[in-house]
Amino acid sequence: MLKQFFIICSGADISIINSCSNGEQNKYAGIGATVFFTAVMAFIASSYALYTVFDNLYAAVFFGLIWGLLIFNLDRFIVSTIKNRDHFFDELIQASPRIVLAIIIAIVISKPLELKIFEKEINQVLLEQKNELTLANKDQIAQQFTPSIIALQNSITTLQNSIDTKEAEVNALYDIYINEAEGTAGTKLLGKGPVYKEKRDKHDAALAELQQLKIENKEKIAATEAQILQLKTDYDTQVSTTQPIIDGFDGLMARVNALNELPWLPSLFIFLLFLAIETSPIIAKLLSPKGEYDFKFENEEHKVKTWTTQQVYQEKTLLEADHLLNDKVYKDLAQEEELYTYKKKMAQELMKKQQEAFYNKQTKIL
Repeated sequence: MLKQFFIICSGADISIINSCSNGEQNKYAGIGATVFFTAVMAFIASSYALYTVFDNLYAAVFFGLIWGLLIFNLDRFIVSTIKNRDHFFDELIQASPRIVLAIIIAIVISKPLELKIFEKEINQVLLEQKNELTLANKDQIAQQFTPSIIALQNSITTLQNSIDTKEAEVNALYDIYINEAEGTAGTKLLGKGPVYKEKRDKHDAALAELQQLKIENKEKIAATEAQILQLKTDYDTQVSTTQPIIDGFDGLMARVNALNELPWLPSLFIFLLFLAIETSPIIAKLLSPKGEYDFKFENEEHKVKTWTTQQVYQEKTLLEADHLLNDKVYKDLAQEEELYTYKKKMAQELMKKQQEAFYNKQTKIL
């Protein structure tokens, strides 16, 4: 049962292969098994690749099954259409397009399995890339907010400096009127005279201005700090909004690019393994000499070709003979007097009827 299934997978003619020896049947069963298991590996590889794309098991299995059946059909077609010839180079030329197709299939099959085999290493590369993308993303977003925050902070510094300057002025005026009262500066007269009062009034006025300036600037500073806080909140919001995009940076293309960052030698060996598997049925047919099945198959083809050639020749000869007979029959009929007289009589009657119809039509017009 299993042997027959693999023979079917090889694309061999069942009616011919069943009449061959057991060894010949085993050869084609081995070729069919290679075709079958290549399709199974194509199904597994494509299912994993599609799972990384759709993130849905059922969709991945469904489309993976379709891809596996496609690869199975292609391999079966490739193997079944290669015919053993008398010269190896003729066979190689015949198989060269199919070998190229097998190489392409091997690449397509091996790449998803490489992604699975080196999954941990790829995840490490992706993690490093995600960290770099996160830092780069924060820097890019910060470039949108940093100038505004710096400008607002400079505004706060300016407001605070104006308060400090005014406070230093008030403190200086305070020292002046105290020194005047103590007689250590100014008029150097001890006591609170007119000059003291003048300087005290000037200090009190400046103190009142300082208090008013503090109230106004503190309100401005509070408003500016609120703007800064809002900008920082907007920055954090934008970072948190864009971060899921970076976290989701693990699709099929990203994994393939990450795989290319790894050493190429292990990937090469995996590709060569699948290339050997994919081309093994073709190479087996090219290297194997003509067997019993090949001779019988060639004999059946020759029978069909001979029968078809005979049919075409017979139909062509029959057509030529029919043409000759028709020409001779009509030539003999043209020489018979009775047929001539009958046809002449019918022509006369037809001409009379045409003349009568023309006369009636002209009469109606008049």
